[in-house]
Amino acid sequence: MISTLLVANRGEIACRIFRTCEELGIRTVAVHSDADAGALHARVADTAVRLPGATPAETYLRGDLIVKAALAAGADAVHPGYGFLSENPAFARAVLDAGLVWIGPPPEAIEAMASKTRAKELMGVAPLGEVTEADLPVLVKAAAGGGGRGMRVVRRLEDLPDALEGARAEAASAFGDGEVFAEPYLERGRHVEVQILADTHGTVWTLGTRDCSLQRRHQKVIEEAPAPGLTAGLQEELHTLAVRAARAVSYVGAGTVEFLVADGRAHFLEMNTRLQVEHPVTEAVFGVDLVAEQIRVAEGHPLASEPPRARGHAVEVRLYAEDPAHDWAPQTGTLHRLAVPAGVRLDTGYTDGDTIGVHYDPMLAKVVAHAPTRAEAVRRLAGALERAALHGPVTNRDLLLNSLRHPEFTAGRMDTGFYDRHLAALTAPAPDPYAPLAAALADAHGRSRFGGWRNVSSQPQVKRYEMAGEEHEVHYRHTRQGLAADGVRVVHADARLVVLDVDGVQRRFEVARYGTDRVYVNSAALTVLPRFPDPAAQIAPGSLLAPMPGTVVRVADGLTEGATVRAGQPLIWLEAMKMQHQISAPVTGTLTALHATTGRQVEPGTLLAVVHELQEAP
Repeated sequence: MISTLLVANRGEIACRIFRTCEELGIRTVAVHSDADAGALHARVADTAVRLPGATPAETYLRGDLIVKAALAAGADAVHPGYGFLSENPAFARAVLDAGLVWIGPPPEAIEAMASKTRAKELMGVAPLGEVTEADLPVLVKAAAGGGGRGMRVVRRLEDLPDALEGARAEAASAFGDGEVFAEPYLERGRHVEVQILADTHGTVWTLGTRDCSLQRRHQKVIEEAPAPGLTAGLQEELHTLAVRAARAVSYVGAGTVEFLVADGRAHFLEMNTRLQVEHPVTEAVFGVDLVAEQIRVAEGHPLASEPPRARGHAVEVRLYAEDPAHDWAPQTGTLHRLAVPAGVRLDTGYTDGDTIGVHYDPMLAKVVAHAPTRAEAVRRLAGALERAALHGPVTNRDLLLNSLRHPEFTAGRMDTGFYDRHLAALTAPAPDPYAPLAAALADAHGRSRFGGWRNVSSQPQVKRYEMAGEEHEVHYRHTRQGLAADGVRVVHADARLVVLDVDGVQRRFEVARYGTDRVYVNSAALTVLPRFPDPAAQIAPGSLLAPMPGTVVRVADGLTEGATVRAGQPLIWLEAMKMQHQISAPVTGTLTALHATTGRQVEPGTLLAVVHELQEAP
């Protein structure tokens, strides 16, 4: 029996595994980098061990340090979570060689399936060799790992070298393995997967299907179980292929077999030899705790001959600190508040006041809803997101909410090209026009009162805010009866709650303020602006600013001040949160300034370069 378990991971998955361990009476050990010293997973574990350093390469990718940590803390088992070393056969062997229990498949099974190229060969599918024009479009993929890292879609042959180089660098940074390959890219396919669970006694469960078609940068954003709209024959084929993959490598533990479904056919993609981020939707539908089952299997217990029956439908969204409207740029800073209504499941690695840093994936949480039908689950999840309090860096919450309510999604007709087609509409700002007024009234509450000698109305007060990229100026007055504004009736106003009567309908606005310039009104984020803008704060045309904190990992070959660049030409590459982000020339012109150098650490808004637009001759 396992008594003490170390989780070789961080964030929400570590917290989620610790929750099951607590229910089972198993003591827990966390590992943490210096950047994660105060992180939630390190705080909730019974014991925490420091891994010196901040980057994944220095810490969570150091299998030798993790094994030492497990032995030092008295652990007798290691769970890898997902990502990092979860699909690394050498790490699994190191854990076993140290006399510890490995919560995962045998190293040989990981070795056979962890490389996507070898897995395809095992399943009788060969990746492309030399790519030709006839093969386009193709998808360049990392052979190891997952999570969308090391992936690039290539539509023009001349773009292939840069895509290969970028994918290799990203894969090496995320997984310690820069091997990549190319495969045909199917434009309108659905990403469907099958959850498996196998024991050491020859039993293999298939726990239904999941649809994970809504993806950004080939990383899943919304997942659900079961996958809607599959015929009985296709479901049977998917289950048969999943069992075949598991038995081909004598699989043990939890795993996922992934497919692209197009034209009613299933195309094998890969087998993930670990727990998936989206496993909660399967847990909800089948009423199982997959982590508990992983532990039981590792202890040698047999599975029941048949899995439990499915019931209802579950949908999960991944809540990221990122800006979908600006190339999905990851965001950092203090998460002041994260709260969702009761009735949904929240898996998170953050609590109020925690800091979102630059070194790791920007996922804040997973929110999961389960209901008897798909329509009810979607409605419940959308309602919870709409009412959630998210105060801090920009998130993808509005994108998720709009996606759940999009006709293609509600009808179950989505595919992997969903965001390519609809991103602009899904991220179009739709700010509440009364939010700035509510912010101003809450701020004005108690600030000014008239004495008994004053018997005339006050002059209008003015406040300016930035909301959803636009400036808003609001006017209000102090009167003998209290605060007033044109066009509405102020029913109530204090520092935290404003109630306005708008055309006979009372609307409530909950207000929270952090520092001197940040205000949240319901779900809207506002920045307090000075009444008179500072002319010196204007940004010169053609300035390329860092969209997120990160490291400059590459500058275009031969790029120097004075060079002529064309609109859309890649100039600078930043790495942030294990992903690379390309910064291109905004216009055709002359590079008049270049401040980016390889290895430089930058903050959001740092000036990287300036391109002066070439003016056409009259």
